[in-house]
Amino acid sequence: MHWLGRPFTERSTQLFLGVLLAALALVTILHVAVPQGHPLHVSAYTVNLLGKYLSYALLAVAVDLIWGYLGILSLGHGAFFALGGYAMGMYLMRQIGDRGVYGHPELPDFMVFLNWDSLPWYWTGFDMAWFAFIMVLLAPGLLALVFGFLAFRSRVTGVYLSIITQALTFALMLAFFRNEMGFGGNNGLTDFRDILGFSLRSDATRLGLFIATGVALAVGYVLCRAIVGSKLGRVCVATRDAEARTRFIGYRVERFQLFVFVVSAMLAGLAGALYVPQVGIINPSEFSPVFSIEIVLWVALGGRATLYGAVIGAILVNYAKTVFTGVMPDAWLFALGAMFVLVTVFLPKGVAGLLAYRVRRRKHRGEDGDSTTPRGTEVSA
Repeated sequence: MHWLGRPFTERSTQLFLGVLLAALALVTILHVAVPQGHPLHVSAYTVNLLGKYLSYALLAVAVDLIWGYLGILSLGHGAFFALGGYAMGMYLMRQIGDRGVYGHPELPDFMVFLNWDSLPWYWTGFDMAWFAFIMVLLAPGLLALVFGFLAFRSRVTGVYLSIITQALTFALMLAFFRNEMGFGGNNGLTDFRDILGFSLRSDATRLGLFIATGVALAVGYVLCRAIVGSKLGRVCVATRDAEARTRFIGYRVERFQLFVFVVSAMLAGLAGALYVPQVGIINPSEFSPVFSIEIVLWVALGGRATLYGAVIGAILVNYAKTVFTGVMPDAWLFALGAMFVLVTVFLPKGVAGLLAYRVRRRKHRGEDGDSTTPRGTEVSA
């Protein structure tokens, strides 16, 4: 298991974890210790917003794992994100109990409104936290396992695989829009009250969710770094660059693809589960193919095959979305398209590529300075 500890020896991982933990500590201190009304105080709303950004960052890391290092451009990862979110939403709905509008001890309000007599069988067990948390990982993982097994076994790759993943999330979106599915239809699941006995309307709970999301992002990042830095990761990169050659030398490529695809889907489901209690709603719009495409844009803008670039891209794009939708709601899609075009033309390796270029340039200048000093001294002597 030494491969799990290898990322901690990498300078990039150390820097990423240091910045992330420092950010979590700083936000916590500014929220708790600094009084309201002070310019440096971080409000509960901002904490909630930052938690949402971090959940998106974990989702972007999951996409970068398979796209950047395996070459699989998934346009359907929003489906795994939404499944994890619905699993968490079902648990939160069961926690409401008789405090709902209709006061039914078991049935959620939307089921009472639709004249349901009893809970569907697939809602069984979601009143228990441990079961719901397992399903957060198991539901997207099983879907990815079945879908990936059929796709990779048939050697579906490239644009065809991207189209199939997009069709998958679109089909799920249409299914979840139906009231007969028992997931709230168009309105989805909402009006959550508490989680693990803590009120979701409490500032302390919101701060706890923010910290938990940051920790999940750190764990997910380290896990992905461990995978890409291992022999498995090297085989994945070889598959990305030359799949036919990798098969020729004896590797069962589809097994590596399936394993990494399932891990990525489970991370996406975890991101969705952390997203729901902080946003307060989960509905079929999360299955939208447009959302899955937007995730890919985060990774492209941040820098593919870097992992930390995916985090940067997710946070930057969603912060820009928050600003634009507040100032010019109708202009956001145009701004997103312009941002993608500009980065593609001028920063083909994304923001992470620009940062890496500057680091190399600074290092090169330092080496030139070190090498010229002895020569100058020798000439003057």
